Amino acid sequence: MASNRIDMAQLLHQLIQSPLRQTPDKAAFRFGQGTLTYQQLDIQSNQLANCLIEAGVKPGDRVGIYLNRCLETATAVYGILKSGAAFVPLDPGQPISRTKDLIDRCQMNVLISQKVQNRRLLKITTQQNQTKLVIGSQLDWQGDSISWDQLDKFSTNDPNISCTAKDLAYIIFSSGTTGIPKGIMHTHASGMAYAELSVGLYQANADDIIGNFCALHFDQSTFGYFSSMLAGATTVIISDALTKFPVSLLQMIEREKISIWYSVPLVMIQMLKSGALDQYDLSCLRWVKFGGEAFSAQQLAELMPHMPNAIFCNVYGPAEVNQCTYFHIREPFPNNQIIPLGYVWDDTDILIVDNNNAVVEAGEVGELLVSSTTMMRGYWDDEKLNSRAFFTVVGTDTKPKTYYRTGDLVCTSAGGDYPYGPNGEYLLYFMGRKDRQIKTRGYRVELAEVELAILSQEDIAEATVMALDNGEEGKLIKAFLVVKREIDINDLKKSLSSILPSYAIPSSWELLDSIPRTRNGKVDYQALTKVYI
Repeated sequence: MASNRIDMAQLLHQLIQSPLRQTPDKAAFRFGQGTLTYQQLDIQSNQLANCLIEAGVKPGDRVGIYLNRCLETATAVYGILKSGAAFVPLDPGQPISRTKDLIDRCQMNVLISQKVQNRRLLKITTQQNQTKLVIGSQLDWQGDSISWDQLDKFSTNDPNISCTAKDLAYIIFSSGTTGIPKGIMHTHASGMAYAELSVGLYQANADDIIGNFCALHFDQSTFGYFSSMLAGATTVIISDALTKFPVSLLQMIEREKISIWYSVPLVMIQMLKSGALDQYDLSCLRWVKFGGEAFSAQQLAELMPHMPNAIFCNVYGPAEVNQCTYFHIREPFPNNQIIPLGYVWDDTDILIVDNNNAVVEAGEVGELLVSSTTMMRGYWDDEKLNSRAFFTVVGTDTKPKTYYRTGDLVCTSAGGDYPYGPNGEYLLYFMGRKDRQIKTRGYRVELAEVELAILSQEDIAEATVMALDNGEEGKLIKAFLVVKREIDINDLKKSLSSILPSYAIPSSWELLDSIPRTRNGKVDYQALTKVYI
């Protein structure tokens, strides 16, 4: 994969400089009927940056972004970066107590928000004493506030604050469905490395229209906010309301002529289930990227004819490394095949190790460790977690190299139709999570493998499995299904017996209208546990 560096930008907020010089009046972002040109983005982000600096924000400070999807998110991101601070996206859909805790943990004195959040903002600011200034809405509270209109009084000149590529650029917090949310710290260097590698891999260019489905607090959004700007493209920010209606999304793709789409598989599964795909011209799509969860080969095969000019790509990489593998799909897969994680992309090294950190043989299952230019600096204010997250290899003739422990189990394969990558590397397959490996009836089982087997069955629309405690016998497996039509569980179990060993076939089954999901589109295991276990 060739690198596609477009200019000499070293810092993330410098990404807009090249298109600003070449096409200042071109739309950098669109949202609904609104447009933010590259020139407007530059001016407004300069005004915000100068406002932040006047308010006492210093390089290295953290500034919260408490916004729904809107054009102002782009201004907020680039304005904060230009001030030398790091932005921290906060999800307005999360409980106020969680938002308060994140503000306190990151010591955020300034929040950037909007009038529609006033009621929640008042609750947040009265429950903690950290925040001193709210930008984007005027509040009747003990601190200061500045509306978006009032930013016009600040200078439009770039403040030119001194930063380096090693400085902190943003912190994305994990969803927090289990345990305490982890603050993933990315620098300008790691964010820039992702932008450059992704632009090169997908050959993004100034003619592209990027469909930005994910909210700013989800790591997939960095493609729309950074990679798109490096390419000089236009990013269409999809509204919160639109994300709930698959038919409306299809209309939007056709209307906006989206050329690159990126989302979790669930979004495309909902498009399939809508039955409306034939009604829209989706020939504008040239890349359809999906990641975050497995996509069954059967559902993908059903989708592909409706997007005839698109190359589909399975994108893999924890938020801690942005992305590290890719697998391009041009033809449908047989239903009984698992879509691979793919090949390791440029500027990235991997190890696959056993529980003793010894490298496993080719074809054996082990934990994936990743060392990459796109790798995070570490977790915010959690040295204990950092000590577990990284593994350093000290060579006799080379410099020490640090790897991130993904917790994902993978194996390599030299067989099948896609044995090697463009540089001769092996193909990687996902084999489950270390924390989702269970022991049942004396055997070890990967729950992800069970899920993929169930999803390969023709009448299954969605599926997930969980482990139940069964005393001395270890764990039993329970499956949750969304079906396309009425099924006989005994027939399903019989069909699965040709794929899975008997001990891996679920002993308990639950038919649901829908599987609960987090706001990021991933299975909400905590919600399943509360209701069904």
